[in-house]
Amino acid sequence: MQNLTNKEEEIMHILWKLEKAFVKEVMAEITEDQPHYNTLSTIVRNLEEKGYVSHNAFGNTHQYYPVVSIADYRKRFMNTAIDNYFNSSYKNMVSFFAKEEKISAEELREILAMIENPKAEK
Repeated sequence: MQNLTNKEEEIMHILWKLEKAFVKEVMAEITEDQPHYNTLSTIVRNLEEKGYVSHNAFGNTHQYYPVVSIADYRKRFMNTAIDNYFNSSYKNMVSFFAKEEKISAEELREILAMIENPKAEK
């Protein structure tokens, strides 16, 4: 899987949300820094070349849909971030968020319970 630019990632989030869409429908979802239609069309075609989306043709127009799930992308993205920023250590990542006060002691206890009893349902 090739890396995505910030704009490509933004477009993927829209496609994951919509599940399938024409370029004009993707355009309607962009609220800030809306690119020109042709630019957006090029970005979507680049996503297709990178293997993230595919399309169904309807005459001269294409309806695009994701072929990479958000779960698969999230897994790859997180693994890369942990490797690059936390020396491949999940402990370093969790302690970073604890120091930044982005995770509470209660949330850490919940995570510990999930680790100790992975089959338990909430």
